[in-house]
Amino acid sequence: MMQIDFQKYSDRLVPAIVQDFTTSKVLMLGFMNEAAFQKTMSEGKVVFYSRSKKRLWMKGEESGNFLLLKSISPDCDNDTLLIKAVPLGPVCHTGADTCWSEKNIKDDFLFYLESIINLRKQASPEDSYVAKLFSKGINKIAQKVGEEAVEMVIEAKDSNEGLFLNESADLLFHYLILLNAKGYTLQDVINVLELRHKK
Repeated sequence: MMQIDFQKYSDRLVPAIVQDFTTSKVLMLGFMNEAAFQKTMSEGKVVFYSRSKKRLWMKGEESGNFLLLKSISPDCDNDTLLIKAVPLGPVCHTGADTCWSEKNIKDDFLFYLESIINLRKQASPEDSYVAKLFSKGINKIAQKVGEEAVEMVIEAKDSNEGLFLNESADLLFHYLILLNAKGYTLQDVINVLELRHKK
């Protein structure tokens, strides 16, 4: 059990810094009391104590732009929290990705694409190709990756650079969808490759 010093501040609220789990971008700053912390842990969605509303407030309770909890860790003094989460849409009430109006993207576009896939799978299957694919289940997603791989191999045997690159992009896109469906990320695969490289 984490030891969080809620008693350190007179209002018993500790600062909670929210960081995107995938991009590591700082998204917002909120405050938690013990009740907000407990609800966050039990719900799996980030809950704050709103100093203006004077009550617990789940981020996204009105907009649907929830913060899906990945981890919480206290700092060295146990009086500030670092929350890593997956945002389901813009975080700021202004519609910006972050409360500092920064774009929430990692330097590598593939990590940004992962976040888009994660967002799109929450949409209606009628409105999103990604959501439609997820609705068909893991077998269909895996099958699609196989189909795209075959198409890429066929184009590799010819000399049409445009077709080869387009099929390569299709394969990579569907591979990212498969990783997400299995509960993994591109970083998990990179970690394996880095471990192999060190051997």
